[in-house]
Amino acid sequence: MSEYVIITGMSGAGRTEVSRNLEDLGWFVIDNLPPSLMPKVGELAGAPGSSIDKVALAVGTGRYDREIVPALAALRAHGDRVRVIFLDASTETLVRRYESSRRRHPFSPELSVADAIDAERIVLASLKEEADVVVDTSDLNVHQLRDRVVAIFGGDMPHSTLRVHVNSFGFKHGVPIDVDCVFDCRFLPNPHWIDELRPQTGLDEPVADYVLGQAVTKPFLVELERLYTMLLPFYVREGKAYLTLAFGCTGGRHRSVVIAEQFGAILRRQGLEPTVTHRDIEK
Repeated sequence: MSEYVIITGMSGAGRTEVSRNLEDLGWFVIDNLPPSLMPKVGELAGAPGSSIDKVALAVGTGRYDREIVPALAALRAHGDRVRVIFLDASTETLVRRYESSRRRHPFSPELSVADAIDAERIVLASLKEEADVVVDTSDLNVHQLRDRVVAIFGGDMPHSTLRVHVNSFGFKHGVPIDVDCVFDCRFLPNPHWIDELRPQTGLDEPVADYVLGQAVTKPFLVELERLYTMLLPFYVREGKAYLTLAFGCTGGRHRSVVIAEQFGAILRRQGLEPTVTHRDIEK
């Protein structure tokens, strides 16, 4: 049985870079493939004698946008494992990328870049809903994007295993768009208002001790662990391969960092190997 990853999403969000990352990880990558050819690729990869068992297909949008979802269904009909990674980014970020490259937007070249991005976002909404994982590349450099791809696709993943990504963030910098669940940690007292803790982060022991020492913190973590002890087997049973959770506080440097680290430890106790990142810790 072959394994497929479909790389798609907003134009300018990093499809080419992710394709290179997967190629480095040993995947057979086909770039800019018309969706109508996806089932044919499945036939060839699954033919007797084929040595290709991990195929990544980078699918553009433009004139192909309405063909992708039906093509996915046809590829899945072969019985192979098919996963979809949807790359997204804020409109502001995408406009900046196109202006710096001086390229026309491929979705609708006759429109302004911003209008073309908005039009593409509307058309791709249903495809985004089909995705197994959504990655927001707005604040990721090429090295961070590679780390994210490696975390998702870097190892052999049995069908029954769930990959979990835990992220902390600051609400004043915007809520991440590529998460399944968001938890607001602003109910906890803020270390920012303590002079000696303000320059430190949630990775520093004094800040962690302060946050964990609050009366509400332990009960919150106990209930969080109870909730996900119940939910995780159901995610696996429903075939969900990736789960992303985000913990937010005001600036993303103190409370959310501590809780994200604690939740990562909870998941490890349950036999998972989550990745834990802190989006705004340096801001």
